[in-house]
Amino acid sequence: MCALSLVADTPALAEHYERYSVDRQFQAGRSLIERLNIQSAEHVLDVGCGTGLLAAHVAELVGQAGNVIGVDPLPLRIQIARRKAAANLSFKVGDASGLREFADDSFDVVYLNAVFHWLPEKLRPLANFHRLLKPYGRLGIATVCREHPNLIQQVLAREPYSQYPEAGAPHRVSRDELRHLLDAAGYRVQSLGLESMRTLHASPAALLEHVRASSFGNFLQHLPRELRAGAEREILAELERARTPDGVRQETQRLVAVAIKV
Repeated sequence: MCALSLVADTPALAEHYERYSVDRQFQAGRSLIERLNIQSAEHVLDVGCGTGLLAAHVAELVGQAGNVIGVDPLPLRIQIARRKAAANLSFKVGDASGLREFADDSFDVVYLNAVFHWLPEKLRPLANFHRLLKPYGRLGIATVCREHPNLIQQVLAREPYSQYPEAGAPHRVSRDELRHLLDAAGYRVQSLGLESMRTLHASPAALLEHVRASSFGNFLQHLPRELRAGAEREILAELERARTPDGVRQETQRLVAVAIKV
């Protein structure tokens, strides 16, 4: 078993994520951005920006009078993101528990798309975002829901894999848990609900490649080495059973929340 690694990422995984998230995380992220109602001239922080696709979209919304900053703890992803840099768009290596270089009340909007479940501790980052937001600033979170496991998570809930807590895997929350966390951190929840995220992959192997890229090399690393191959075979078998003539459809239930700093 191992903890979440930030050094397991590779150039190949980062480039794969850039190519394949266009039809996946990016499209789902646009739904979150619509809920946040981002306006021209606003200042926005994208936490866990990855390769910067969604931040570049938001930079178009805020225009030249606004500003978007993307932060991510993975240097290889930031290298790719910086290809998109512009006068109103910049990227930095950083994580949700840091961000000390930003002053209090700096941003109109802070958002995390497919990131919150990677944070092992939730309240400290939420308090950090609260500090960074202007009064009545908006926080947006889209994250996988613990109450709706997908096929991969269902396999990992079986024996013997269930004996090994996913120390290096997502720390998912339920709807009630997310609401409680936001309340405890001083936010007023404006909206909180489930949203289906549907993706199509050419084959079971292609889906797993995207999972590896999305988990920046951490997929199955929480398992003892001798169990990883068997777990992957079982996952591939389940995905093969779910294959359609078009490919493998994956449906994930995401929690999507918008909260206001009060």
